[in-house]
Amino acid sequence: MQQLSLFNSDEFYRFPDQLLDYTEHFLSKEEADGLIRLLIDTVPWEQTLQKIRDKTVITPRLTAWYGDPETSYQIGKKAVTAHPWLPELLALKKRIENETEFRFNSVLLNLYRDGNDSVAWHRDKTHAAETLSSIASLSLGQVRNFDFRKLEDHSQKHSISLAHGSLLIMKGNLQTEWEHRIAKSSELMRPRINLTFRMIREL
Repeated sequence: MQQLSLFNSDEFYRFPDQLLDYTEHFLSKEEADGLIRLLIDTVPWEQTLQKIRDKTVITPRLTAWYGDPETSYQIGKKAVTAHPWLPELLALKKRIENETEFRFNSVLLNLYRDGNDSVAWHRDKTHAAETLSSIASLSLGQVRNFDFRKLEDHSQKHSISLAHGSLLIMKGNLQTEWEHRIAKSSELMRPRINLTFRMIREL
């Protein structure tokens, strides 16, 4: 995979390749177009509730989990059991595993319907006690900016535009030392789906 280049407001910055790998055209346009249509039409999308600072809020996006039998994940205080793999998602998981040599047992799908949908600054966890597993993030549809900032120094902030059909691998200690987000946008936005393949470790 190619080394990832990012821009901040002042200078060219090369993000450490031990933390991120980016492939702009992992899927062809035809593959990506067909997959996003399939997922929008067939996935049982849900909108979940989250508790933030003693306040319960509705997540500004739709989600769905797929994975191996009996794989579950905790969102807030709610345990979510994964749906059985769709054939297309299972084939995509195997393809990514063959390309990256990482292994995954589940995938979280996020549907951003328009510019009002977003995800706040966060770190992805694959176990309640650790955040070091690699995550493969496939983007479909509308190009959105994916922002990163250093957990202990928010002045270190960078962004990349994730292309339709692109694959971003988040690895190393990215999830322990950096946060990321998809910000809201006032611009007119078409739907975007993000698929994050993970190795969930049960407690």
